[in-house]
Order: sequence, then structure tokens, then C-alpha cells
Amino acid sequence: QEAAYDALGSSKGAVVAMEPSTGKIVAMVSKPDFDPNTISEDWEELNEDSTGVLVNRATQGQYAPGSTFKVVTALEFIREDAGFSEYSYKCSGKIEAGSNTIHCYGGKVHGRVDLKDSLAYSCNTSFCNIGSGLKIEKFRKTTKKLLFDSALPSELPYKKSKFALDGHAGTAERMMTAMGQGQTQVSPYHMALITSAIANSGILMKPYFVDSITSCSGTIVSKNKPDKYKELMTSKEAAQLKKYMESVTDYGTASVLKDAEYTTAGK
Repeated sequence: QEAAYDALGSSKGAVVAMEPSTGKIVAMVSKPDFDPNTISEDWEELNEDSTGVLVNRATQGQYAPGSTFKVVTALEFIREDAGFSEYSYKCSGKIEAGSNTIHCYGGKVHGRVDLKDSLAYSCNTSFCNIGSGLKIEKFRKTTKKLLFDSALPSELPYKKSKFALDGHAGTAERMMTAMGQGQTQVSPYHMALITSAIANSGILMKPYFVDSITSCSGTIVSKNKPDKYKELMTSKEAAQLKKYMESVTDYGTASVLKDAEYTTAGK
């Protein structure tokens, strides 16, 4: 918790760290923050604060998921196209979306990419290309399975994530949604749940904050036992996504972690 708190520094945002195999929440930080020990005397000042200090951004914040959503789009593409491993796209750094032009970050030209490369390099135009061909109703079904527009397992107050794409969406909206922009809204906590399910062979464990309760004499009164919450995807799908996410840290946008002493995967 302290490491996450210090790493976030003075930035506005949230950090959520979860142990995928058990559901244990080992860190949850939201900033700007306040001291709960002095909340009574600080109450008036906190209520006048305009930075949203009383909002737990981890669970109550609603943000465009950005490129983290490309993992969801990749899952949908895998489900819709049995030949996903043969996917090929030539990135020129931009793509036309109706009257709009969407660019890859920094105007980067990625050249010929497959699905794994598209995720590794976070190629916006490739995911726009994929998104334009996906079946919206099937896409909505997948996001529902991943708990969008649904209740989340949480002991803390939270806001539901929203997948806004529907049958009336135009080409530009479909493309923007596929790359993590558009009208889709999600909390950092929810993305942590999805990521943990990928790491745990598709199984989301029920998240919990309290490991055990002990008496003043040190006797354990109760202890939390890890419990399965829901299967968000098959183990085969999770393994495929995990492989793609490892490429992100192997040679893609997070390759700064390539030489770490531990195995990494990310987006």
C-alpha cells in the first residue's frame, strides 16, 4: 500500500493491486486523498474541495479505458474470427473513420502487424480496423460477460462501468470504442478485475480486503477463505490474451520491463 501510495505521488489517479489466485486486494490508492483520522475537523474544508478528494477514484471513478480496453477488443476478435492468428494489417500511422482521421500515438507507423503485434505496439489503426468489422451485439455480450453494465463484486461503494456501443453507432464510434475511447466508461478497479481473471486462467476470484480478524490476545476470530466469483472467459482465451500481454513487456510499449527479474505482462 505504501509503495503504491508513494509511486502515485501528487498525481490524480488510482492504483489497484490484486492477487489473481485469491482475490486479495493488496493495495488500493486514490488521490487526491485525505486523512480519515481528522475527517471531523476537516469536514468543511473537504466538502469545499473541488478536486474530488472524497471520491474513491479506484472504484467510483469513471474513465475512458484507453488502450487497456484493447485486451477486451482482442478477446472479442478471437471469439468472432477463428482465423485470428492469421490476422494481418499494414499500419500507415493513420486511418480514416468517416469524416475523422485517427492516428497512432505520436504518429507512429507500425507497418505490417498481426494481432499480437497490434497489442504489443498498441496500434490504434489496427484496432480501429478490427473494431469496424466486429458484430456489435456479440461485442456487447462479451463486455457483459466481463461485467460491464453489471454489478461488480465489491465491499466498497462503486459505479458500474458502461459499454456504450449500440446498433446505431457509426464507423467512427465503432473504431474509437475498439481502441478504448468513445463513450465507454470504466473504473480502475474493474480493469484490475478483468486483468486478474486473465492471469488466473479466466477465473475471477471474489475480491476481499480483510485477510483475518484477531482478538486483542492474538487469537484468530475469523479468516477469509478465497472463493471463486465467476468465469469471465475460458482458460484457452485467457492463455491467448496472457501471451499477447507478455509481448507488450517483451518488445512492445512496456519493454522497459523486459529485463526485470520477474515475469511481466501488461497493457
